[in-house]
Amino acid sequence: MIDPKLWSFYLFLLFSIAVSAQNKFTISGTVTDVSNGETVFGASVFLEGTTIGTITNEYGFYSITAPEGNYKLVISYVGYATIRKKIDLSENQQINFEISEASTQLDEVLVVAEESERVNIRSPQMSVSKLKLETIKTMPVVLGETDIIKSIQLLPGVTSGAEGSAGFNVRGGAADQNLVLLDEAIIYNTSHLFGFFSVFNADAIKDVKLYKGGIPARFGGRVSSVLDVRQKDGNSKNFELNGGIGIISSRLSAEGPVYNDKGSFLIAGRGSYAHLFLLASGEENSAYFYDLNLKTNYNLDKNNKFYLSGYFGRDEFNFGANFVSGYGNASGNLRWNHIFNDRLFSNLSFIYSKYDYSLDFKSFDFDWISSINNYNIKYDLSYFKNEKVQLNFGLNAIYYQFNPGEINPTSETSSINPLVLDQKRAFENGLYVSAEHKISDKLTATYGLRYSYFIRRGGQPLTNYENDLPIVYNSSLGIYEEGNATGETDYARTETIKTFGNLEPRLAISYVLNEDTSIKAGYSHTAQYIHLLSNTLSVTPLDVWTPSGKFIKPQLSDQYSIGYFKNLKDKLYSLEIEAYYKTVANRIDYVDGSDLIGQNTIETEILNGELRAYGLEFLLRKTKGDFTGWLAYTISKAEQRTPGGVSGGPGINNGNWYYAAQDRTHDVSVTGAYKFNEKWTFGANVIYQTGRPVTYPNGQYTYEDLNIANFSDRNSSRLTDYHRIDISATYVPNRKPEKRWKGEWVFGIYNIYNRRNAASVSFGQNRETGANEATRTAIFGIVPSVSYNFKF
Repeated sequence: MIDPKLWSFYLFLLFSIAVSAQNKFTISGTVTDVSNGETVFGASVFLEGTTIGTITNEYGFYSITAPEGNYKLVISYVGYATIRKKIDLSENQQINFEISEASTQLDEVLVVAEESERVNIRSPQMSVSKLKLETIKTMPVVLGETDIIKSIQLLPGVTSGAEGSAGFNVRGGAADQNLVLLDEAIIYNTSHLFGFFSVFNADAIKDVKLYKGGIPARFGGRVSSVLDVRQKDGNSKNFELNGGIGIISSRLSAEGPVYNDKGSFLIAGRGSYAHLFLLASGEENSAYFYDLNLKTNYNLDKNNKFYLSGYFGRDEFNFGANFVSGYGNASGNLRWNHIFNDRLFSNLSFIYSKYDYSLDFKSFDFDWISSINNYNIKYDLSYFKNEKVQLNFGLNAIYYQFNPGEINPTSETSSINPLVLDQKRAFENGLYVSAEHKISDKLTATYGLRYSYFIRRGGQPLTNYENDLPIVYNSSLGIYEEGNATGETDYARTETIKTFGNLEPRLAISYVLNEDTSIKAGYSHTAQYIHLLSNTLSVTPLDVWTPSGKFIKPQLSDQYSIGYFKNLKDKLYSLEIEAYYKTVANRIDYVDGSDLIGQNTIETEILNGELRAYGLEFLLRKTKGDFTGWLAYTISKAEQRTPGGVSGGPGINNGNWYYAAQDRTHDVSVTGAYKFNEKWTFGANVIYQTGRPVTYPNGQYTYEDLNIANFSDRNSSRLTDYHRIDISATYVPNRKPEKRWKGEWVFGIYNIYNRRNAASVSFGQNRETGANEATRTAIFGIVPSVSYNFKF
């Protein structure tokens, strides 16, 4: 329980802001890319020689209020030229800017080349990583496909679930604790081909931002991180084609102006075709994926703009004549941007998202499907009060429909009976307010409060158990088993099964020591109401999401962080050092021998516990010059504890702390790109991670001529350490300036020294000799690749 005095402090900060009596005026407008008309998210807009400034929001909008006078307005953005414009602030003004990577001079606007990707010393925002698409595209990746997920895994505090996995873990959190958004729509599975590719087509993406801690109050629903991915709006200046041809997949995108130059469109598609070669060679098994990104926008007038975006992706697997499986995401978002005045900006979104999985067992004449659907309404507002305070506030409501699974016979002769697991429904509502407050020239704070309210709706029967215990410990057998069922309660769809409400405060502060150095600290309390039912480390298609309810409580997290940030050698380098401590209450884990597939009473397979994670992160980045890149190192620990509680018994690992499956003690990554000349650019990754925790057998006994393994404590052993080196080379042929066609060749080698990193180790008995044996499974050895990218 948080002290009521703390709430009083928050309310005082949020609403007790003094107003200066001096005459003040406001400059507002939008910042766009001169080459394509794309709005620029995160550009710095400030008055030179003062501490008055802001950054553009997700739609390129900015607003600055300052005392009357003459100033030099500065607009800067990572990788673009900095603009400086003289202004006479004697009245409210609307000024739109177009920024460019080229150096030029236009009228009163002075443009100076500045390629720095340096740390924002003054901003209180910490534990946030933003990657340029140009940087991501220089990184070597498996099979030659530019991959956003694998790129963020090279950042401190972020690790991969397993070799070839598109899932990721942040600061010791599990994969399901990450909120992944594509144009505000929730993406539940980020992988294609079980993790060889991610669902994000880099040709369609404009902005990537990962919040590892200090999550803004506008985000809710997850306790570990937020990956906010924004699609391009589409080129509003010229028609443009982009694409690439690789060994097993290709992609093509088109964008251009529409609606008499009042809007633009984007359409981008990808597909793999390796299965065609497999089928041609007589191979019965095959796998492929395809996806499609769509977006358009329309400027009604200078104060109103509409967006419509969508994503559809699908994976299909054929395993001979036995069965076919498939999974995919679909999403859509209709948005309305409205500028009320030069200080108040709003965005209203209507969002749909779906994830589904299917299995078609041809041999047994039945199929299996499961899905999760959600409908989301969001309304966000930004109020630029004055030069010291910016307020953000809004609300959202999500309606969930969970289909854990249903079986349907596919022929009249099928021996399988229809089965529908209990369908689940829920509402998740959020209301938030936050402020960025420049308290003094050196001290800036961002603070906010979110209230979340979760309603588990009826429309299904729930099993009742003796003493309200769905799982109990059988001391004579030494195992956990299903509790004694005493009947069912059938809830109508209009009834409420359970409700939860949580206040979620967020706080971040920055203290500037000098122009190149600052210290930052942050705290966030977050709640997560839906859970992934999986006893694997990374997200798989068979995993099923379920809401909190009568027997499953929401996860509640508290994270504390502190950091030191510095620009070095005239901003040629930047250094970030952060320490964090995070706890998660009500983290479920699965008892030994649990069966999750087709399980209608999941509460009989789980125990309630807690998670804690803490660590120290280092990031040294070089952002200018022919050679750029970074060195990232994280030392950390992630542990869980799952006592027996009211169910009795020893719990898991006798109720002691044990390593979480996503624990990595040491994580080192070095990534770099070197521009040799105008034709050749080289890239490399060096990666090392401590092996992930696993549970191995530590003995055996014989029963009726069978050797049965006895296992050690949960996650008390580890796989061998993981390491590899990747290299790439990009060749740009001679380009004639008058020709619009631009092409490049990208050559890569993943895992250059053919390290056979263990994805898993399984134990079994040799059928011929009867001896016990261990089998190591490795996904990748050395993987060469070549692709051709083009732009027209």
